[in-house]
Amino acid sequence: MEEFPRIQRLPPYVFAVVVDLKSKMRHAGEDIIDLGMGNPDLPTPKHIVDKLVEAVRNPRNHRYSLSRGIPKLRLAICNWYKRKYNVELDPESEAIATIGAKEGLSHLVLATMGPGDIALAPSPTYPIHTYSVIIAGADVRSVSLTSGEGDFVDRAQRAIKGLWPRPKMMILSFPHNPTTQVVDLDFFKRVVAFAKEHKMLVIHDLAYADLVFDGYKAPSILQVPGAKDVAVETYSMSKGYSMPGWRVGFVVGNRRLVGALTRIKSYLDYGMFQAIQIAATVALNGPQRVVDEAVEIYRKRRDCLVDGFARIGWEFEKPKGTMFVWAPIPEPFRDMGSVEFSKLLLTKAKVAVSPGIGFGEHGEGFVRFALVENEHRIRQAIRGVKGMLLSPPKVKVK
Repeated sequence: MEEFPRIQRLPPYVFAVVVDLKSKMRHAGEDIIDLGMGNPDLPTPKHIVDKLVEAVRNPRNHRYSLSRGIPKLRLAICNWYKRKYNVELDPESEAIATIGAKEGLSHLVLATMGPGDIALAPSPTYPIHTYSVIIAGADVRSVSLTSGEGDFVDRAQRAIKGLWPRPKMMILSFPHNPTTQVVDLDFFKRVVAFAKEHKMLVIHDLAYADLVFDGYKAPSILQVPGAKDVAVETYSMSKGYSMPGWRVGFVVGNRRLVGALTRIKSYLDYGMFQAIQIAATVALNGPQRVVDEAVEIYRKRRDCLVDGFARIGWEFEKPKGTMFVWAPIPEPFRDMGSVEFSKLLLTKAKVAVSPGIGFGEHGEGFVRFALVENEHRIRQAIRGVKGMLLSPPKVKVK
């Protein structure tokens, strides 16, 4: 049988075990509270939808668009960065619209990495941050985000000493999925200095820029003077603007990297449907209170989940960012591992979560909750888990 080497390098999809079990249970009529996939459930704000409908009715928008994004959208992206971070960007050479942040990041890695190249990435991390490198034919060296002396940059400094060839790229994301870790601007100053010292490029995934709580503000790596010499940043409109199915994102920063992505995309696609680009422009330029309203909903869900679990004896920290909660497996269940514990939550509590091992080896011992159900459903989930916690298994679940 013919082999496909690029596909064979991809590891088995760990989440599939839980997803398949969830599907079977739902098919059997079970009411599953799905806190697994980070699929935002809030409706897209009305003024954005209205602009899409208006633009769809215009036949001029039915033709091929521009793969790098229409000029007004790229200008809106740059103006948004200026307002939010006081970062100046050139819409012609330092900004490109993408079909979601995931597409932009993976095609950028494909354009710039290849066999023999190495990328550094944290473990645990969002899977595409490592899989995009593997798809490109390059190799990943994971650096623990959660254990070891110092912070991630300290550990990366130690790790790089034993690597040859030296890493070409580093892929980061803060606020972090899945661990919800947040950083300050000084952290990014150290990242930029580290990248320049070792002649590395940096991709920073700022997908959760908007979803921050308790007074915390997520910095942009591009706020660091000289960051554009080595770094680009990706952003997704899926979260703050509640536009997940629209697939709108962008990449900004270093001209060479933006140029490489622009070139490879010119071979691969004609960009988003132009009506979507027009609506995205209105979202970035329009009233930003819709983002604040979405953040408040996620904050209430976060408090409902964390406080509710604390009351039944499962305690973990409230995240300052993202739409997730990263929870250590309760002690009586820890030996099961995250996959088996996730299966137990499904079968006994009717609650779906993501097993931590799916985000890398350093994710073992944790599960991730996504705040994608309303507070009533979250309280229902807590009641289901409470009964399960009262009767931990005496043997490992198979």
